[in-house]
Amino acid sequence: MATTFTASKSELMQSAQDRFASTFTDPGWTTRQKLALTCRALFDAGHDSGLAGQITARAEQPGSYYTQRLGLGFDEITEDNLLVVDEDLNVLAGDGMANPANRFHSWIYRARPDVQCIVHTHPFHVAALSMLEVPLTVSHMDTTPLYDDCAFLAKWPGVPVGNEEGEIISAALGDKKAILLAHHGQIVAGASVEEACSLAVLIERAAKLQLAAMAAGTIQPLPEQLAREAHDWTLTPKRSQANFAYYARRALRRHPDALTQQGA
Repeated sequence: MATTFTASKSELMQSAQDRFASTFTDPGWTTRQKLALTCRALFDAGHDSGLAGQITARAEQPGSYYTQRLGLGFDEITEDNLLVVDEDLNVLAGDGMANPANRFHSWIYRARPDVQCIVHTHPFHVAALSMLEVPLTVSHMDTTPLYDDCAFLAKWPGVPVGNEEGEIISAALGDKKAILLAHHGQIVAGASVEEACSLAVLIERAAKLQLAAMAAGTIQPLPEQLAREAHDWTLTPKRSQANFAYYARRALRRHPDALTQQGA
């Protein structure tokens, strides 16, 4: 006999969140493995732009983080060829050098202790939208994890290899989860690798939807209260973990070489 037909929406949402938390378990991947899987998943999602873009995650030593080696594409990253660098981009572990554009990652990590992973890419639709110098518009249920959580840098500061760009970008990002950079691309600053990967996939979809809607007519806004409810409902650690696990499984089927330690 059904017992939930008189329950309120808030009660049903809380019950679902409780079941979600107990149902989905952590696969146990290391940070290195999650970062390698993120590179492969985002490559498959259209974030590849030659050697442009960086994906980083805080490493165990304070003031250090994992990143890919300059010269390797996202589809070539494995858990073993990632570098560990300090805030000055000196290599602490691994062979090769980091992308000099990683400097603004150091600025974001310093400004945002809550950020554990940064994804910066130039996917096609995000890049196209950035050329119009308009902010990201979140007007669909699927993209509400980014509702009022994507900043906009309207003025391009140039190639981001200097400290000036680090200051500008970290200040423009503020306390948001993401930022659209005019004439450039996107940055996601996630509370976990799982969250950063999920939001990076989502921001490209949001840009694609926005461009299609703009071509057809005028985008109508979401009701603010419901949009914020959807943002909070969809942007939880467990949901990000479940999203990431799906992207990772799909990436592993296509790129089994991403992980070199079997049984992970």
